[in-house]
Amino acid sequence: MYGKTIRMRRLFPDPKRRLFSVPLDHAVSMGPIDGLEELAPLANDLQAGGVDLLIVTKGAVREVAPILRPTTQLGVHVSASTTLGSTSHRKVLVGTASEAAALGADLLSVQVNFGVPEEPEMLVDLGRAADECRTIGLPLLCMAYVKKSDGGSPDELRHAARAAADTGADIVKTSYPGSREEFARLCRTTPVPVLIGGGVRVDDEAAFLAVVAESLAAGGAGICIGRNLFQRSPVGPLAQRLARLLHGAG
Repeated sequence: MYGKTIRMRRLFPDPKRRLFSVPLDHAVSMGPIDGLEELAPLANDLQAGGVDLLIVTKGAVREVAPILRPTTQLGVHVSASTTLGSTSHRKVLVGTASEAAALGADLLSVQVNFGVPEEPEMLVDLGRAADECRTIGLPLLCMAYVKKSDGGSPDELRHAARAAADTGADIVKTSYPGSREEFARLCRTTPVPVLIGGGVRVDDEAAFLAVVAESLAAGGAGICIGRNLFQRSPVGPLAQRLARLLHGAG
């Protein structure tokens, strides 16, 4: 009980400081995509830019651990599937909370894809991960996606976020529902901190930053954004701008 409380306080130390987290787990599902060819240099640049939390796969911890700064927290993502197979939307657990803690994790991350035939199995995995995390005092992040052609309606995203929280997630990452009003409603109806994901990379950096600022004004607890950050080169300047937004420096 106390362990999770202490770790959550480290993730969210001040209401004015929102969480700047970056998922770097894409290589399992998508391969070494642009920006993720080499993990350690990218992790260094992100840390220099002000990131609070890096989320990696358990195997990738070996690349990040030697250069992880004392002020940077580590998340371990244990849901996996690949686009090489015919069931890429079906995420399976490939690690446990205890294994993540042994690797030095401050947080466990799992993914649930809502709206697909395999949704029930992923909810079972989420419940199992929640039980493991509760036992050892490790916060659990659920990446809750609605896998429909439009990315999910605001109602569907709100349902997925609440389902993830009520199944045991301590933090929920979800897609931005398109407006400040809808995201504020999603945050109000989700009883845990909510982070927005970036989704597919967009070219307009100003529009991307505007969405981040809008989400914070609506009550978001921060961001968990990968490709819209690390697929821009150099990554440092944008990371610094995001850090100023998230950490209350304007």
